[in-house]
Amino acid sequence: MTDSCLFCRIASGALPAHKLYEDDHILAFLDLHPIRAGHALVIPKSHYPWFEDLPEALATQITSCAQRLARRMKTLYQVERVALFYTGIHVAHAHAHVVPMHHPHDVTSQAYMAEGLEGYALPKQLPAAEMQDIANQLRLT
Repeated sequence: MTDSCLFCRIASGALPAHKLYEDDHILAFLDLHPIRAGHALVIPKSHYPWFEDLPEALATQITSCAQRLARRMKTLYQVERVALFYTGIHVAHAHAHVVPMHHPHDVTSQAYMAEGLEGYALPKQLPAAEMQDIANQLRLT
């Protein structure tokens, strides 16, 4: 755990998050800048910079949680597919993105890159009340 890592601070409870699932090893919560409503992150509570650094059992636990979230998203959003991907672009703490797909090519945030890579901007943050409503609907028991 590092004090300078955003996700370590969320995992420790030092920063708030719209939690969807938590156990001793992992935490799932809503992305603050979602590609679309329901976009969730699943992280290990321990600090591992990249996906390939994760112990296999921990990576499996993250994937299992993501599958459970994906099943919930498919029902809630009436989508055929849900994307799971690791990027680590903005925070060097292994994290899986779980994103409901409304179109077969809907996994990227192309709408936010319309002006090319130099024009990229973070997706807008959803209002807190909407985030809370989404978290309530997606929360795993």
